[in-house]
Amino acid sequence: MFYDTAGNGHGLPHDPFKAIVSPRPIGWIGTRGADGALNLGPYSFFNAISDRPKLVMFASSGYKDSVRNIEATGEFTASFASRNLSEAVNLTSVAAPHGESEFEIAGLTPVEGTLVKAPFVGEAFAALECRMTEIFRPKGIDGVVSDSYVVIGAVVGIHIREEAIRDGRFDMATVKPLARLGYMDYCDGGDVFEMMRPVR
Repeated sequence: MFYDTAGNGHGLPHDPFKAIVSPRPIGWIGTRGADGALNLGPYSFFNAISDRPKLVMFASSGYKDSVRNIEATGEFTASFASRNLSEAVNLTSVAAPHGESEFEIAGLTPVEGTLVKAPFVGEAFAALECRMTEIFRPKGIDGVVSDSYVVIGAVVGIHIREEAIRDGRFDMATVKPLARLGYMDYCDGGDVFEMMRPVR
């Protein structure tokens, strides 16, 4: 089959776009508002975009507390979403009113960063401390501005739990990274195989 996205006439019960662009890592974004309120939310439009310097990005569909807090403070964290914390990740996706902490809703421990004041998930296998470098709203080919907000942050500090390290590596079989598929589906990355790049 083929369909153009202008008409989006795929003829299926649900739009397959996000299922095709999968699996997507989940950015479990922790922020502190200007008023001190803590916020935690999972974002599946998330990824690393550079390693020199270390940069990550996430996109929020709409202007949510995460974006508002980062605009106000310039800081956020990205906690590692893993299979063992999947229920907690899901609980933090609730549309809670501003000022109600998703950490508390999900029974998670907020830990203040070492270099930033934004909190991360104490139970997570790893967490990135980030300082925002830019926020923007992307445009389509017609120039129309999306309702999404893209946040890019420089990673200034990294936390890793000792049990996540095996043979000198952050071990995927141990941490089982949680990823978003299409629809309401998820997977974990615990089934690992290795391939070496070809050399010419």
